[in-house]
Amino acid sequence: MDQRTPVVILGAGYTGLVIHALGQARGLRVMAGSRSPDEHLASIPASQRLRFDLARPQTWADIPEQARLVWCFPAVPETLVQDFAERVAPRVSRLVVLGSTSAYEPSPPQKAGAAAPLINEASPLNLALPRVRGEEWLRTHCQAIVLRSAGIYGPGRHVLDWVRQGRVTASQRYVNLVHVEDLAYICLAALERGKAGESYNVSDGQPRQWAEICRTARDRWGVESSGENRQQGVGPGKRLSIVKLQTELGYTVLHPDLYEALDAIENAAHHKLESL
Repeated sequence: MDQRTPVVILGAGYTGLVIHALGQARGLRVMAGSRSPDEHLASIPASQRLRFDLARPQTWADIPEQARLVWCFPAVPETLVQDFAERVAPRVSRLVVLGSTSAYEPSPPQKAGAAAPLINEASPLNLALPRVRGEEWLRTHCQAIVLRSAGIYGPGRHVLDWVRQGRVTASQRYVNLVHVEDLAYICLAALERGKAGESYNVSDGQPRQWAEICRTARDRWGVESSGENRQQGVGPGKRLSIVKLQTELGYTVLHPDLYEALDAIENAAHHKLESL
């Protein structure tokens, strides 16, 4: 990737800050954008911060010419997304949009014991969702690369904490997850070699049922659900295919084993507490 052309992260939150760190480590010129950069991006140098607010078009002019953009927030409202597409997209060299696998139509009910259907990039989208329509507008009108990401976890966003807090229960519903480090590297890979106007599913490639995750959390770490039994959605969930990510984008997942990754996060958290 050309190190002279800036990478600009629009809406740099949890994932965006990891993209920024990895890009800097690669010697790239990376800038992070936020509506309140001094407040939300205080951990990075002021020279690498950018004020960006989709609702304030006057901030769009601060995006450098020919920059490579990573869009990290929901593509709504549609009128502003389309205005951005018309005014800004033509003067940047690359646009990667971070979407969600919730863009796909819900899976139909399955027979008892049957696995959820496998979802690939040709599966039907739920265009009733404004966010999905915004993503598709950017993909079809601006040749944006859309990354439909599974649930993001990592340091500070911990699956075992979700179990502890009762945010998830031991259901048979399938879930797809991706480590934030993998997602950040995939964003950089898409900027470098993703095919314009394409979409890619992003996960660790290992769909799991919440029942398995909760059972492993109990047996391996002694983590029990608080029993709040919160609703996790209806239906069987989705099993996500990442064949296109692996073959066309050539990406090899760094964290394919959820439980090894959770072990590392737990150990790092314990070491941090011990050092205080």
